[in-house]
Amino acid sequence: MHINNKTKTLTECAVMVALATVLSLIPIYQAPYGGTVTLGSMVPMVVLCIHIKDFRWGLLACFAYSLIQMMFGFTAPPTATLGYFIAVVMLDYIVAFTVICLVNPLSKLLGNSVFGVSVATAFVVLIRFMCHFTTGILIWGVYAPEGQPVWLYSLLYNGGYMLPELVITVVLAAAIYAVMSKRKR
Repeated sequence: MHINNKTKTLTECAVMVALATVLSLIPIYQAPYGGTVTLGSMVPMVVLCIHIKDFRWGLLACFAYSLIQMMFGFTAPPTATLGYFIAVVMLDYIVAFTVICLVNPLSKLLGNSVFGVSVATAFVVLIRFMCHFTTGILIWGVYAPEGQPVWLYSLLYNGGYMLPELVITVVLAAAIYAVMSKRKR
């Protein structure tokens, strides 16, 4: 039986989105107002985006992953305006998880090496952090302790889970890429 390329690619995307979702449901640390350190939940998406030939499939898979993350982790923001509500949805979910697909062109730009994959992975996780940092300032800052600057609260809160997540994701993605590269030889 011959499976066409679109079916194979769609299946790979679905499996990796499912694996990423399962890993996201296994917290190592759960922050009180959202944000989790996981067992490498972004790694399947990173590996998929590096492996897949067509950037559009990675974009679609990461977008689907963002919607699933929102479905499982949405916390109503402390805001009364529709604009800020939309900002939370876009930055904390849609943009924050869809940007993972940028690991594909960034790693190619850096030569598709373990170093390139590591730098590209760190960069997309930093973009995700910036999304959360921004909403932390704009919206979630109401939880900042009295007298603490909102930007510092957001930096500490979001950095508290995103820094470990960055390290876990970069280390695992680099290790998996190294193994994948050796098998291709």
